[in-house]
Amino acid sequence: MTTVKAGLSVFFLFCTLNVFSQAGNTPDASRLAELDAFWNEVSRTIEEGDFEGYAATFHEKAVLVSDPRGLAYPITKALAGWKKDIEDTRAGLRKSSVAFRFSKRMGDPATAFESGIFYYSFEANGEKGGYYIHFDGLLVKEGTWKMMLEHQKGPATKEEWDALE
Repeated sequence: MTTVKAGLSVFFLFCTLNVFSQAGNTPDASRLAELDAFWNEVSRTIEEGDFEGYAATFHEKAVLVSDPRGLAYPITKALAGWKKDIEDTRAGLRKSSVAFRFSKRMGDPATAFESGIFYYSFEANGEKGGYYIHFDGLLVKEGTWKMMLEHQKGPATKEEWDALE
């Protein structure tokens, strides 16, 4: 009887692993390379002050959720608030950069859920600053990857950032 239970356990484990493998839930080097390119593009647009390029990284119906502010609203509203800083970067009035590190990356060829920390830094009017934020990103691939949801969960520490290196 124990042999039958053990055999069934192994069979069900094999079936479960096979289902996840076929569903694309195992790490896929090609998909991760595409997502890395997506995040590099986000960084480029912030560093260069490319507002149109940055806005294009979001799906037209994307949502920003900000736990620290207790708000959720369309990304178009968030972009309107960020536009001046991005344009000031392009004009040379400001230096800005953003970098990403991940703790969790899940998905399939058409969807991605990415968790981690981003570090946004800036220099403007003689002031330097930066902050680390825990975030989740939900993306869909419709020809190119687009962010559907940016969830800014709250402040992170440099130690947490360094731990993701």
